[in-house]
Amino acid sequence: MRRFSLYACIFVGLFLAGCHNRQEQTVSVAMQDIPFSDSDSASAPHDTTVIVIPFKEKLLTAADVTLTKDLLYDQHTLQDTYPYKDTVRSFKWDVIRNCLAFIENMQRDTSGWVVLQNYKNLNREAPLVRKFNRDAYRRVADTLGVERYQSVPLYQPNDTLVPEIYGRDGTLAHLIGKEGSFYRIRPATLEDEWLAPIRYFKQLDDSTSFNHVIFVDRLDQNIATLERTSEGEWKIRSMNPATTGRHAPPYAQETPLGMYLLQDKKSRMVFLKDGSTATGGYAPYASRFTNGAYIHGVPVNVPATAMIEYSWSLGTTPRSHMCVRNATSHSKFVFDWAPTGRTLVVVIE
Repeated sequence: MRRFSLYACIFVGLFLAGCHNRQEQTVSVAMQDIPFSDSDSASAPHDTTVIVIPFKEKLLTAADVTLTKDLLYDQHTLQDTYPYKDTVRSFKWDVIRNCLAFIENMQRDTSGWVVLQNYKNLNREAPLVRKFNRDAYRRVADTLGVERYQSVPLYQPNDTLVPEIYGRDGTLAHLIGKEGSFYRIRPATLEDEWLAPIRYFKQLDDSTSFNHVIFVDRLDQNIATLERTSEGEWKIRSMNPATTGRHAPPYAQETPLGMYLLQDKKSRMVFLKDGSTATGGYAPYASRFTNGAYIHGVPVNVPATAMIEYSWSLGTTPRSHMCVRNATSHSKFVFDWAPTGRTLVVVIE
């Protein structure tokens, strides 16, 4: 069993920054012994002794990842670096290479994959964790700031009575095994193993691989889509402006940092007016990755019905209710290009 960990880069405020210090792993390979010289082989019987030769299997690093621009969507395309007001914004390709190396390395693990799921508490409201508080939205949250609503309770292996923390909906995890009514898991972005009730999981096919990755940058308000073509080789498919969620209680929330599985899609995602049960409009070509967070096109507010291609606010400052807004044609590209259950959404800053 191979194990990898993901860490936050303190200096630039990134959630995902690459692999842990461990970059090589000893592997044993059985080989058949052969004579050491031609003269030996002529006079001695063939020796079938099996020997074990250790060697180092090198894990990928950022330096091993090659990015090539091969756009499949070329509207509203941004440059690698571009001006914004009195600053310069960019696509953080070094960070993205680190993340892609991690994503490739984590798939070498022999464990199966599961995804944590509790959208709108459909799999039951999670129990209270051992230590909790109420956040700025007056909602119960754990000590890491993960809210109870739409989350999955994670228990320490030696205590299945009270959960320790919450796991976000859409979090990917290695399935270690089943223990009674619990799964033992290791979340892809956490080092430790946890237990959680089976009802909160969807098990992915053994053949599942993650060759489509979407990067959302909360700081520079942009989005990039990348596709793996071979080991360490990734094609950049689009580079566009985006608008992420803003911290504005009691309704609007930030798009959460982390790595999530793209779980489902709606051609039109209907939303409500803040604080009301009345329909506020719809967001076109919506692809959901965690809780109620979607990648979608420009929202259409009632009474309007026609889709809107672009908004001046894209690529400026956070304005959404947790979702990631895009030009509508780009959200349609993501909708069509990214396979559900096989695409990762990585939110950085």
